[in-house]
Amino acid sequence: MAKFKKNESLNNLSASLENYLETIAIVKREKKYARIGAIAKALNVKSSSVNIAMKLLVENNLVVHEKYGHVDLTPQGEALALEVKEKHNILYNFLSKLLFVNDEIADQEACEIEHSISIETVHKIERLHLLLKKYFLKNDEDTLNLKKYLEEMNTIEKL
Repeated sequence: MAKFKKNESLNNLSASLENYLETIAIVKREKKYARIGAIAKALNVKSSSVNIAMKLLVENNLVVHEKYGHVDLTPQGEALALEVKEKHNILYNFLSKLLFVNDEIADQEACEIEHSISIETVHKIERLHLLLKKYFLKNDEDTLNLKKYLEEMNTIEKL
């Protein structure tokens, strides 16, 4: 399980625990509340695994959970869940809209990258993306030319 200890810096929160926070937020948004079973189903894990994660998240003041009750994010947990989601969206857009990575792969890789990159670096990627769109990809033709170029480079690399 996670190597996150009580009161350790949130910068060291494991990818697994970040996923739990993000999933709690998603389940709450969809169902108005989150329960252990719904979180387990969303993550395709056993309820016992969710209970272990909830214990760690409660100890670190990221969630509130009473046995057999709903799971709620604390303000600190909500902020972290939003940060993870923000990272994911920025990385997904960069991969899919600028590098033309297949949507499914872009989503999966954004999920993997979001846990190992700082929000500062993600914001720099976002600013680079915006700069390229503003000055170099001003219209559909520019974007199409970039896509063609990347496809050609990919073909050359395979030779």
